[in-house]
Amino acid sequence: MKILIASPEIFPFVKTGGLADVTGALPKALRALGVDVRVILPKHKGIEELGFPMKYSNHRISCQVSQSFVDAEIVETEYDGITAYLVEKDEYYYRDYLYSTPDGDYLDNAERFIFFAKSILETIKVTGFVPDVLHCNDWETALAPVFLKTIYENDPELKKVASLLTIHNLGYQGIFWHYDMHLLNIGWEYFTPDSLEFFGHINFLKGGIVFADLLSTVSKQYSKEIQTPLFGCGLDGVLTTRRHDLYGIVNGIDYEDWNPQTDTYLPGQYGIGKMENKAVCKRALQQAFDLPLNPDVPLAATISRLADQKGFDLIADALGEMRDMGMQYVVLGTGERKYHDLFTELAKKYAGSFSIKIAYDNKLAHLMEAGADMFLMPSQYEPCGLNQLYSLKYGTVPVVRGVGGLEDTIVDFTGNPENGTGFKFYEYTKEAMLDAIDRALALYKDSKAWPNLVNRCMKEDFSWEKSAREYLELYRKAVAKHESS
Repeated sequence: MKILIASPEIFPFVKTGGLADVTGALPKALRALGVDVRVILPKHKGIEELGFPMKYSNHRISCQVSQSFVDAEIVETEYDGITAYLVEKDEYYYRDYLYSTPDGDYLDNAERFIFFAKSILETIKVTGFVPDVLHCNDWETALAPVFLKTIYENDPELKKVASLLTIHNLGYQGIFWHYDMHLLNIGWEYFTPDSLEFFGHINFLKGGIVFADLLSTVSKQYSKEIQTPLFGCGLDGVLTTRRHDLYGIVNGIDYEDWNPQTDTYLPGQYGIGKMENKAVCKRALQQAFDLPLNPDVPLAATISRLADQKGFDLIADALGEMRDMGMQYVVLGTGERKYHDLFTELAKKYAGSFSIKIAYDNKLAHLMEAGADMFLMPSQYEPCGLNQLYSLKYGTVPVVRGVGGLEDTIVDFTGNPENGTGFKFYEYTKEAMLDAIDRALALYKDSKAWPNLVNRCMKEDFSWEKSAREYLELYRKAVAKHESS
């Protein structure tokens, strides 16, 4: 089977969040199962400097965007044996940020990602790698299934290509004003409630949901949640109509990159039965965030996009109580300007107990997973979540809200002490979150029970092999669905 995975970001080339980790690790797991898998993404600023081999083979494409034809070159490279196609169009992708600055989205995002969706299909034609399934990810690629069944419907090379759209986060849909419809070149007959129209706007993700052969999301719980008004973000109706084509597959994690026994980013490596260096990592983490060097104080961490979705309104309100509970807390991430400013001020107010670094720093992220005692994820919603899975491997106990993938992957210790792997709460309130933190802190003081919980966490296995096999079966179903339609 031949698979092309399309994503706006793929690690190790570029990353803003978990999407890049997933689309970087899944191909490696599929290849281990014998799949001929390749990936495609824009050639963003910074990729050239990473040292990957760049092969220019004169693969040039031209895509119509409104009344113009936009040219680009397809550069071939690879990572860990996986062939990657980079769409080189500096006018669109050579920018300091992928989607938006801290002050808002790029104004030409509709044009940029209409072009990317079309470039995916043109790349198939010029490279000759015709996949059985085109696996698209999130709104930035969601128009590719639309174009497959409209503009390219009768193309001899593309008409047999099945499509799968994975929704990593329904909260981001690619919604643009209706005046951008001309950029798609598919005609106004598709600007209807049964197609791309969404409350008077164009909705890229909705288009993919309507047109893709099959749909998936990144946990079983989230696949159910998004069919309800509470979590459906206005698309629960269209998702319910496609419920028989919607599957939930929990993300795996790449233990080659995330393993405290082999992690070269750490000042000391450790594992079950040899935990001494976790304390070394804790001290280094306290130093990195200019916190008092106290091995006994409980230290919690969050690595996240600074956005409402991730529960930062709860965190901001709770920092005073968290300090009074006798804990330290560190945050790493970038996101909305209001949170940049708010937490910068709160770090001054609660100096000595709270510290934040507004940045993307992969090395520091590894140190935080290793050095923290607990990992806090109070999300409003969480399609899957990866950091709670990294935390388990690093013996850093998750404290999470029981939604989406957090519900699927963490067992609450309070309700199930024999099998618990963390602490959960359900109401989206500061009080509920603080109660979960308090329960974790109470167990932290138990010198026997806490190490037992840490060991149990580290034994959990969320490697990619099981998830990759589920995707492989889904690809087969997508081919069958496409052939029968």
